[in-house]
Amino acid sequence: MFMKPAKIFGISSGEWNAMTFYGRFEQIITWILTLFIGIIITIALLRLVVTIVQLLVFGALNPLDHQEFEAIFGMIMTLLIAMEFNHSIVQSMERLHRIIQVKTVVLISILALARKFIILNIEATPALTIVALAFAVIALGVVYWLMRERDDRSTPDHSMPGNFKSP
Repeated sequence: MFMKPAKIFGISSGEWNAMTFYGRFEQIITWILTLFIGIIITIALLRLVVTIVQLLVFGALNPLDHQEFEAIFGMIMTLLIAMEFNHSIVQSMERLHRIIQVKTVVLISILALARKFIILNIEATPALTIVALAFAVIALGVVYWLMRERDDRSTPDHSMPGNFKSP
């Protein structure tokens, strides 16, 4: 009478039954992480909306004011970072990748450092801290570029004439 769902959380019942104990454990943890990060993203979004509405209602929203810009843009960047992190977990859950990809973690780290630079108070931050953050961004950028280059070399380029996979 009742139809069985084809997939629950991206996994069919056949795939679930074929999983090892650790595979099932990993999948359950991934579901829980996705739920918690989803809750955090929702709360952060609501807080952003409330902050912007309060600033609009009280007429205090001045995008040219550096502190207000830092606060709002910092909240937006935090949401984007959390969404990217959640996306990488969902990819793992849907078995697009067996584990969280190192390239994704490096990209999220670059986003977090970019957020830090955007909200950084240059007058109050020591020069050595800024140099260290800049070095971290450059190092992560090089790592990301090298990983992308490796992936590009391992995948044939179909956009170039003569680069075809035989059927």
